[in-house]
Amino acid sequence: MNDGVSPTISSDSPEVSVPLASWRSYARLWAFVRPYARRLLLVVFLSLLATALGLVQPYLSKLMIDDALLRQDMPALVAVAAAMLVLAVLGYVLNILASYRYASASAAMLFDMRVALLRHLQTLSPRFYSEFRLGDLMSRLNGDISNVQRVTADSLLSVLSNVLFFIGSMTMMIALNWKLFLVSVVLVPVCVLSFAYYQRRLTALTREMRERSADLGSLLVETILGMRTVVSLRATEHETERFRTRNDAFVRSMLQMQVASFMSGALPGTILTVATSAVILYGGWQIFRHQMTIGTLVAFMAYHMRLLAPIQTLMGLTSGLASARVSLGRLFELFDTPAEVRQRAHVMPLGKVRESIRFERVSMRYDRDVVLADVDFVIPAGCVCAILGPSGVGKSTLADLLVRYLDPDSGRILIDGHDIRDLRLDDLRREMVLVDQSPYLFNDTIAANIAFALPEADPPMIRAAARAAGLDDFVRRLPHDYATMTGERGLSLSAGERQRLALARALLRRPSVLILDEPTSALDAETEQLVARGLREALPDETIIVITHRPALAAMAGMVVTLEGGRAEVAHRG
Repeated sequence: MNDGVSPTISSDSPEVSVPLASWRSYARLWAFVRPYARRLLLVVFLSLLATALGLVQPYLSKLMIDDALLRQDMPALVAVAAAMLVLAVLGYVLNILASYRYASASAAMLFDMRVALLRHLQTLSPRFYSEFRLGDLMSRLNGDISNVQRVTADSLLSVLSNVLFFIGSMTMMIALNWKLFLVSVVLVPVCVLSFAYYQRRLTALTREMRERSADLGSLLVETILGMRTVVSLRATEHETERFRTRNDAFVRSMLQMQVASFMSGALPGTILTVATSAVILYGGWQIFRHQMTIGTLVAFMAYHMRLLAPIQTLMGLTSGLASARVSLGRLFELFDTPAEVRQRAHVMPLGKVRESIRFERVSMRYDRDVVLADVDFVIPAGCVCAILGPSGVGKSTLADLLVRYLDPDSGRILIDGHDIRDLRLDDLRREMVLVDQSPYLFNDTIAANIAFALPEADPPMIRAAARAAGLDDFVRRLPHDYATMTGERGLSLSAGERQRLALARALLRRPSVLILDEPTSALDAETEQLVARGLREALPDETIIVITHRPALAAMAGMVVTLEGGRAEVAHRG
C-alpha cells in the first residue's frame, strides 16, 4: 500500500512545485495517458486515415476541371463525383469513430486523475485543510478537472487532426506549385509570432481569472456556512458589498481574457487574409502566362483555404489550451503538496491491540508554539483512559497522533511494542477509531451514516450500535425510523444526536482502541450517563481513550492523564 502520490504523478521532488502555467503540466499527464496508449494510437491511426481522405478531395477538383469539364468527358465527371461521395462518407465515418474512441479514453483518463487526486488529498494532514480555502479546493476538484476534461475531449483531438491536415495540405501545395506555395506562406511566421504572444497573455489572464473565481467561490461557501451569523448580526449589506467587490474583480479578469482571446484570432486571421489575396493575384498571373492550369489553381486554392482553416482553428483553441494549462497547473500543485504522514516501504501488519500504547518522549509543535514536550506515559490495553486539561494544551493533537493524522516532531508512539510508524496505516486506522467533537454526517439516512463504508453491516448490527450509543430510542420515535434523512452535514439532527450517531458509527466497527474527543459535549447529564454505560457494555475488553471535561465519562476512567504546559501527569484509580 502506498499512501503518498505515485512518483510518476508527482514532481521529481515533493518540495518543488511545477509552475502553474508550464507546458510541463501537459507532459505530466503521461502518468494518466500511459494506460490508454494503445487506444489512443488507434485514434491517431483513424485520424491519419480520415485526414488522408480529406486531402484527396481538393485534388479531385483539379481532375474535375482539367480532365472532365474542359474536355467535356462525362464518364470522367461521373467517376470524380462518385469518388468525392465515397471519400466524404468514409471520412465522416472515420472521424465519428475517432471522436467517440477519444472521448471514451479521455473520460477514463480524467476519472483516473480525479481518483488519484482524491486519494492524495486523503493523505494530507488536518493542518492542510485548516489552511487551504474550501472554495479554492472545490474550484480545483470540480472546475479545473471539468475544464481539463472538456479540453482533452474536444480540443486536443482537434489539435491532432488540424496539425495533420496542415502538414498534408502544405505537402500537396508544394506538389502542385512550389512557387505559389512560397507566396502563400510568406506571412505565416508573422501569424505564428502573434499567436505565441497572445497565447502567453491568455495563459496569465486565465490563471488570474481562475484565482478570482476561487476567491468568489470561497466567499460564497463562507457566507452560506455562516448564514445564521450573517442574519443575526444584520450583516446582509456587508456581505453583499464583499460579494460585489470580489465579483467585480472576477468580471474584470474575465473581460480582459475575452479581449485577448478575440485579438488572438482576429489579428492573425487578418494577416492570413492578405496572404490569400496574394495567392489569387500570383496564381491568376501564372494562368494568364499559361504556366498553370485553372484546375491546378482551384485545387491549390482549396488546399490554401484548408491551410488557413487549421491555423485559425488552432488559434481559436488558444484560450481553451491556455485555460487547460492553468487548470492542470493548479491540479498538480495539489498533487505536489507533500503528505506529512507517509507509510514506510516495509511495514508490519497490526492485529488487535493486546498489550499497551506507550508515548516515549513525544514532542510536537505548531509553528513556534510547543504543544507537547517530552510526553511520556503508558496506557494499558483494555483500560479506560481520560485525557484532561484546559483548551489548547494538545489533547486533540494527542488523538491525531494516535491515528497518524500527524507524526510527532520527536519521540515515538509504540503499540504492543512496535513503533506506530512501522505499522500498516490501514490496519492502524481499523483498530484505532477516532470520534471527533464535531463529527461529519453525510446527506443520507441514519442507517447509511452509521454503516458508512461498511457494506457487511446488517440492520440488527446497526441497531445494536445505535443502542450502545444511546440513540436507538430516539430513532425509533422518528416517522421513518432508521430511514430518516440526516440532511446536509446532518443539520436536521441536533448537535447531541449527531455526536451519538458518530459514536454508533465507531462502535459498529468494534475497534481495539476507541478515541473520543469530547464525545458528549452537547448531551445533557442523563443522556451522558446512558452513553457512558453503553460504551463499556459495547466494548468490555477494548481500550477507550476519552478526551473530556464531563464528569460521567471521567468517572469511568481507571487512568487519568492531565496535560498542562506541554507536559503530562498520570494518575491511576483503583
